[in-house]
Amino acid sequence: MHKNLQIILITLLGYNCQQMIEVQENYDDLNKEINQKEVIPLNESNQAYKNVWEYLKQNNTNTNNVNLNKETLFYMNMHLKDIDSFKEYLNDSYYFIFFVIDELNQAELPIELSLIPFIESNYDPFSISSSGAVGMWQFMPITGKYYDLDKSWWNEDRHDPFKSSKAAVEYLGYLYNRFDKNINTTLAAYNAGPSYIEKKIKQNKRKGLQFDYWSLELPKQTEDYVPKYLALKELVFNPEKYGVVLPEIPFLPVVEKIIIPGQVEIIALSEYLEIKPELLYKLNAGYTKWASAPKDESIFYIPANKYHLYKDENNPFINSNQINWISHTIQKGDNLWDLSIKYDTEVKIILEINGMKSNLLSIGDNLIIPLGKTKSNNFIPYEMHIVSEGDTLWNISRSYNIEIKDIIQMNNIQDDSYLQLGQQLSIGNKNIHRNMDSKKRTILYSVKQGDNLYKISQLFDVSIKSIEEINILKDATLMPGQIIKISIKAF
Repeated sequence: MHKNLQIILITLLGYNCQQMIEVQENYDDLNKEINQKEVIPLNESNQAYKNVWEYLKQNNTNTNNVNLNKETLFYMNMHLKDIDSFKEYLNDSYYFIFFVIDELNQAELPIELSLIPFIESNYDPFSISSSGAVGMWQFMPITGKYYDLDKSWWNEDRHDPFKSSKAAVEYLGYLYNRFDKNINTTLAAYNAGPSYIEKKIKQNKRKGLQFDYWSLELPKQTEDYVPKYLALKELVFNPEKYGVVLPEIPFLPVVEKIIIPGQVEIIALSEYLEIKPELLYKLNAGYTKWASAPKDESIFYIPANKYHLYKDENNPFINSNQINWISHTIQKGDNLWDLSIKYDTEVKIILEINGMKSNLLSIGDNLIIPLGKTKSNNFIPYEMHIVSEGDTLWNISRSYNIEIKDIIQMNNIQDDSYLQLGQQLSIGNKNIHRNMDSKKRTILYSVKQGDNLYKISQLFDVSIKSIEEINILKDATLMPGQIIKISIKAF
C-alpha cells in the first residue's frame, strides 16, 4: 500500500518515472470514444460474477484507460491514507448498491453512476446537509417533489433509499440525455443543477472557449465533484494496483420487499425478524416515526436472510395489529384544520370523536385523533358497559368517573329509566383519556446528525421533559448514533 501511495505522490511532484501515472488536464473527449459493452441483465447469469465490483468493472461503459489529473490523484490519496476506513466506506453500500445498479441497468444508463451516493452521502439514507438536501442521493425539496418523493408527518420519501434511488435514476436519465450522454457534465449538473451548467457552457461558447467540463468556471464543490467520482472509480476498478481490499458485497439482492396489511410498528417487526431496530430503520428510512403510515398496507424492505420468517404461516403480521388512535396534547398555535392534515383525518371526525361542539381548543387539553382514513378507523372509540344485576346510573357513573347526565345524553334515555339486564350503555371516551398512560408505547430512536431534543420532541409530538426523564439525561447534548427511548401515547 505504501509503495502505491508513493507512486501517486511522486506523480504529483512531477517526477518522471516508468510507473508513474500520467496527468491529463482534459479528457472529456474520451466520452466520444466510449465502447458500449453489452450489459448483462441482472436476472441473467448473476452467479457469473463474484461480487458487485466485478460486475461494475466488466460492464462499465468506458473501457478506455483514463489518465488521471492532479485533482483526481488528490482524492485517491485521501482514500489511500487509510485503506481500512476506505473499505468500511465502500461497505456502507452493502444493502443498496445492487438495487441501484439494477435500476441503472433498466434505464440503460452507465452503471458506474452507482458510485454517486458515495460522494453525496456515503450511501447513508439518514444523511441531511446544511443546505436542506436529504437522503442517500441528497435530494433538495423541490427536486424531490418533482420526482414524486412525498413528505408527511409519517414519512419523508427523500430518506427512503429505494424510492429515492428510483427517483435519482430517473433524474440522471434526464440529465444524461440533456447533456449529450457526457458523464462529466451529467455529474456536474447533478451537483450544481442543469440550468446553471448549461448557462456556463453557453458563456464559454460565446467567448470562443472550450466548453467541456474541465474548461468551465465552476464553484469549488462542483469542480471537485468529477475528480471525486474518477478517484473512486479508479480505486474500485483497479484495487490490486493500489493495495485496496474491497468489501465482499454479493452480486445478488440482499434485501426483499414485503407488503404488510395495515400500519406496522417498526420495533415489533424488528423483534419478530430478529434484527436490530436500527437496521430496519435504515432499510426503511422513509418512515420517520415509530411506525409506518396509517394506510391499508405498508411496504418494508428486510434482509433477504430473514424473508423466510415473513413467509412463515405463523407470521403475526399477516393480519397486522392496527394502530388506530393517538393522543395529542394541545399546544400553542394548534387548530383542528392543521391537526386533521397532520394526522390525515378530517375536522368533523375529530369533533365527533371528542364530543366537541366548537372548534375552540384549550392549551394542555388532550384530543383523541384517528390516524388516517383506513376502514378500521371508521368506528368511534366509545367504551361500552353491559348492565348487570344491581347496576344503577349512579354506581355506573361512579365506576367510570363521569356525570349521570352524560350517560343519559349519550344513550338517549330518561333519568328515571329502568336499566335492563344485558342492556348496552355507551360510556364515551373520557375514560379513555384518563387511561392513556396505560396505553403508552416505548420506542427506540437512533439520533441523527443535526438532531437535538427540541427537534426530536416535535418529531414524535412529546415534551422535551418526557425525553429527559425516560432517558435520565443530565446533558442535552446528543451524539449521532446514540439510542434514546421515546414514550408515545398511541393505541
